[in-house]
Amino acid sequence: MRFAVLIAGLGACSAAMAQSTEITVATVNNPDMVTMQSMMSAFNEAYPDIQVNWVTLPENELRQKVTTDIASGAGQYDVVTVSNYETPIWARNDWLVPLESLPDAYDVDDLIAPVKEGLSLDGTLYALPFYAESSVTYYRKDLFEQAGIEMPDKPTWEQMQTFASEIHAPSDGVYGICLRGLPGWGQNMALFGTMVNSFGGRWFDMDWNPQLTSDEWKSAANAYVELLNDYGPPGVTSNGFTESETLFANGQCGMWVDSTVAASYLSDPETSQIADSVGFAQAPYQATEKGSNWLFTWALGIPQSSRNQDAAKTFVEWATSQDYIHAVAEDKGWLSVPPGTRQSTYASEDYVEAAPFAPLVEQAINSASPNDPSAQEVPYTGVQFVTIPQFQAIGTRVGQLMAAMLSGQQSVDEALSQGQTFTERLMQQTGKPE
Repeated sequence: MRFAVLIAGLGACSAAMAQSTEITVATVNNPDMVTMQSMMSAFNEAYPDIQVNWVTLPENELRQKVTTDIASGAGQYDVVTVSNYETPIWARNDWLVPLESLPDAYDVDDLIAPVKEGLSLDGTLYALPFYAESSVTYYRKDLFEQAGIEMPDKPTWEQMQTFASEIHAPSDGVYGICLRGLPGWGQNMALFGTMVNSFGGRWFDMDWNPQLTSDEWKSAANAYVELLNDYGPPGVTSNGFTESETLFANGQCGMWVDSTVAASYLSDPETSQIADSVGFAQAPYQATEKGSNWLFTWALGIPQSSRNQDAAKTFVEWATSQDYIHAVAEDKGWLSVPPGTRQSTYASEDYVEAAPFAPLVEQAINSASPNDPSAQEVPYTGVQFVTIPQFQAIGTRVGQLMAAMLSGQQSVDEALSQGQTFTERLMQQTGKPE
């Protein structure tokens, strides 16, 4: 009898082991994703039969590896970190699992509307938002006070240049402004794309003719180059989001225009040396406010090539849920919760008390205009990118040319002319988007 019980026990154990599933999650190496990894004890407690392995990469490398894997159907990853750029394109290619029939407890209606729309195709979600962001202006209130200047609620780029000149003090280790200079369609081009919009420019006219040699592009490029060459830190072409965030948090930048997601990091005395003096304003504009602040979402999707889709879906739902946000708040404080995805986060008195910048961030996200990004009529959607498959190559190449401008290897006119030629040839080779 005892032998039979032992056999039965072994059988149950074998069944449990057989049910155990390993999934591989590919993600970017930014603070919110690092926080997610540190919360895995909570996931393991709730789902002991799912083991999560992590592949954590810099943003540009992540994009390359995930795109290659998902396009080839290699199945190396069960969960991939994707944005609102890739998601609708990949969904149209049937590369992502549709995330339908989400449980009532997930409360899909709580997702912020523009964020949800950006991850959907024909009304169906194909990725769930982990955090969402727009862009804002960060500045050192102490430096502005010392200089006797005041940051408006929404500055112009011309004002930004004036402010940078007033607070630029490299001998004291403080540079007037930090902006992304690292080449990449999701790095320097995210910032520069909004500059082009705000100067009244666009990527394409209504016939899909590239517009990179237009007066608006040249004005934006000259402003970008002058700002960073005159008032930026050395080695700016090596600075993406993470590097710029570190510089600002260490007190080395007087101003920084970048993602709203950095607000929590910069406001936390444990991670920021200037937490008590950081100020917030909306992203700059120049000729128009249209398209002057971006909308970007890091989301979790499941490739059709995943062999463990059920376990992957369980993880994706957990990591993007209200329960996850509350678990992070309880364990690490409200400043550490992933922002920008849920209305309930911004309705939380606890969150607004801990993050006084929350209303400004919510306003920035809701004011981003992916369906109307330019003062001129355009055939595409997207603020800091164009939601067509060709844009990844276009943005990458133009980003390299922007870095060449900054380093003095090419003039603005030369670089934009090369970008125009590259884009024209690519569009001729691939055909106009439908």
